[in-house]
Amino acid sequence: MVRGGDNDRFLLCRVGSRIAALEIRDVLETMRPLPIEPLTGAPTFVLGLAIVRGFPIPVVDADRLLGSSGSSSIAPILPSPARFVALKLGARSAALAVDAVLEIRTLPAGTLASIPPLLGEATGVVSAIGALDAKLLLVLEAARLVPDSVWNAINLSKASA
Repeated sequence: MVRGGDNDRFLLCRVGSRIAALEIRDVLETMRPLPIEPLTGAPTFVLGLAIVRGFPIPVVDADRLLGSSGSSSIAPILPSPARFVALKLGARSAALAVDAVLEIRTLPAGTLASIPPLLGEATGVVSAIGALDAKLLLVLEAARLVPDSVWNAINLSKASA
């Protein structure tokens, strides 16, 4: 469990009115958004695939993932994300689309708390919560951002190419 402390460095990003924190060890790079090709059958929070450094990787919309904009059955037209954060997910990579990349920061011990049991199932990708500068802080678990169904669809599209 991520708790905050001297050795816990995070990349902080703005996602709507919230702050998302990603463990720095999971971050490959930040970049301007790249063109996205839709991926059939993907969840609404997966925008599609982008070619990053020559490889197709899934692009996850952080706002929709956290339930802000894409929570209705008829998804509204969203503005383009301002930044991509490329993440390493074991042997794979994905990009998280965010509104802004803010800073790298060490979070003081006690800043983060465990997810209450009732919220743990609902959020899935959030490993801890807290407050930072009077805003809700959500620590995202990078390894859980892209569902297995998306990886399976990517593998199928590679096999048929």
